[in-house]
Amino acid sequence: MSENLVPILLDIPESFETERLLLRAARPGDGAEMNAAIGESLNELKPWMPFAQSMPAVEETEQYVRESRVAYLKRSTLNMLIFRKADGKYIGNIGLHHIDWECRRFETGYWIRSSCAGNGYITEAVQGITDFAIRELGAERIEIRCSGRNKRSAAVAERAGFTLDGILRRSTREAGGELHDSKVYAKVRGVEF
Repeated sequence: MSENLVPILLDIPESFETERLLLRAARPGDGAEMNAAIGESLNELKPWMPFAQSMPAVEETEQYVRESRVAYLKRSTLNMLIFRKADGKYIGNIGLHHIDWECRRFETGYWIRSSCAGNGYITEAVQGITDFAIRELGAERIEIRCSGRNKRSAAVAERAGFTLDGILRRSTREAGGELHDSKVYAKVRGVEF
């Protein structure tokens, strides 16, 4: 990749669709709907997501949405909201973060609204954002990192065709303070795509 790459100058689409989902960049005003989903899902998110240690105020979630919008425009983090196409319901978040534009390496992370879990939506969203990263961003490597204890997140990575690169022992501190292992899954150009 060119040494003169200026990510903010990249023309990156703000949305894309999969078979059942619409994924799009955050917009001002998305905070209330996201906040309601966080409230519904707080108990399931709490073990894994730092933002879910206590219920945020709607204003805090709106602030996150607006900061996500700025980050998307700056190309520093590409957070997207997930909507079900059939009824337009907001069902979760996914994004590309820890971006290394020189290497074209991206990490994806995700969460789903509890009432929508178990329908394959997150696997579909991961496959969609992976295709998006390959097609639109020239990805060379895409990673999923999750707690070694988060069996559901690891299962998503495996269903989406990611390979377990390794386990980082005692590399992440849980919300309760305990150290735990992290699994690192990846898809690499020339190997998995």
